[in-house]
Amino acid sequence: MALMFTRLARNFAKAGYFPTDEPTLERCLSAFEPAPLGSMCILDPCAGEGAAIAELAHDLGRDRVHAYAVEYDHDRAQSARRLVDRCLHSDLMDTMISRQSFGLLFLNPPYGDLVGDQCGGYEFQGRARLEKLFYQRTFPFLQYDGVLVFIIPVYTLDDELVGWLTRHFVDLRAYRAVETKFKQVVIFGRRARGRDQNTESARAARQLLLKAGKGDVELDELPLDWPHLPYPIPAAQSDPAHFYRISIEPTQFASEIARLKGLWPSMDTHLGVAQQSLRPPARALSRWHLALALAAGAISGIVRAKSGRVLVVKGDTHKEKSSTVEYTELEDGKVSETRVLTDRFVPVIRAWDMTPSSPTFGEVLTIR
Repeated sequence: MALMFTRLARNFAKAGYFPTDEPTLERCLSAFEPAPLGSMCILDPCAGEGAAIAELAHDLGRDRVHAYAVEYDHDRAQSARRLVDRCLHSDLMDTMISRQSFGLLFLNPPYGDLVGDQCGGYEFQGRARLEKLFYQRTFPFLQYDGVLVFIIPVYTLDDELVGWLTRHFVDLRAYRAVETKFKQVVIFGRRARGRDQNTESARAARQLLLKAGKGDVELDELPLDWPHLPYPIPAAQSDPAHFYRISIEPTQFASEIARLKGLWPSMDTHLGVAQQSLRPPARALSRWHLALALAAGAISGIVRAKSGRVLVVKGDTHKEKSSTVEYTELEDGKVSETRVLTDRFVPVIRAWDMTPSSPTFGEVLTIR
């Protein structure tokens, strides 16, 4: 069954974006059956515009499914947010997602080779590919008995990737995607513990996948009607405890800055610069007091003389050392020299002459 809205998926690559083609997605739907009781959690960590995960949620029973998605592109993430319960606009490697929390993992990762600094801490024995990186990052999100749908180019199936699949999953089946432009293969599997593995079936699946990866065998096209027992999607044990982006989204950060305005509204409180009315002194200051307060920087600002002269005054005091030399004649006739360094506080007053008619207009005058 398909959703009754305009399809958002596109059957072309756009900026490294390879959405699942619509016929392949529709044929995948018949491979699953919902849990008889309880709600289900499903995840698409490379959701694009959200069409695939929305179709899956609708087919399993939208009222019983919690659909989660992660998407790197901003515009596609905004589209996906309208179709799923929770969507992160984030690089998948910058997320915190609870392990063993999802009953279905729909993984159609980016395709391409990795360079050394993009491996995200994983070490690859074979060819370093984005498909492997995303697989290693996401398969722990599946709960045991959870179902994997893995859509990748067939030529990426090497010894390393096939070995992972056969160790982590049982009931492995692989088919060629309906759209052949990107040479995609659709792999289904059910996550199992090592003790549940059937050595013979794992060996057969390994041989088939390796031959397909080398081009020795052409896989059958994904059937219109699923010919096997459907994969049951297990009920969720609980909602994911962690599903968030580690770093804050740029748009969210901008909105928080606009809302909180940083420390500017409370600058006076935090920096102690609140304007307070100063109490006048008990008696008029003498010239000595005025000079001392001015030199200490306690008085500053605009000073207007009766003659009309206007100065912007700022005072300060710094410490200098004065040196004196004393000579003393000793009993044996020798002369000793003693240098004495004395701290001296030097007041300095700088005034910016703002008198329009003054010959020093605009100059900074220093008064010592």
